[in-house]
Amino acid sequence: MLLPLLQVILLGALLLYLAKWRGSMRRRNIKSWDQLFCQLRTDWSAHAVCDRLLWQEDVNASHDDIWEKVNGPYGLWVMHQNARVLLEMADFAAKHASPENPVDPLLLESIRTDAMQIRLCVLMAIAQYAVNSAKAGARVNARRAAETYVLMAARLTRIMQEHAALQLPDFIAAM
Repeated sequence: MLLPLLQVILLGALLLYLAKWRGSMRRRNIKSWDQLFCQLRTDWSAHAVCDRLLWQEDVNASHDDIWEKVNGPYGLWVMHQNARVLLEMADFAAKHASPENPVDPLLLESIRTDAMQIRLCVLMAIAQYAVNSAKAGARVNARRAAETYVLMAARLTRIMQEHAALQLPDFIAAM
């Protein structure tokens, strides 16, 4: 008697989850560019990390420097949330590109891969940071996430230059 009841409860929970997931996907697909842009977290910026530490050849930043500039777990979590929004922006650009000027599919795929890598690195860094003995691993993953975040933002900027030049100044200021 208990097994059929458990099966019905699990099936109901699965159906409820799938219905909520489908609703969230529907809401995601009808968002406008402005709605996506407003979802970007602007209370943290990658400028301090990318401009001064990652790309200047004469500066050799340590993992501790990157961790400090990223602002630890707080900045990592902002990167995690922004990666999802940047992924949605790339999908929006692909969906609304003109047929005579399509978005490069390889560029879109690299943005998708970067977003997933950022999210994974951030989750690993935060988990390692929670464990006191793994602080060095957290800093390594934070550096990976920061480098990938900067690359993904640059790729999305390239898409926007080609397909949404009017929104580009606002996007660069938010990043």
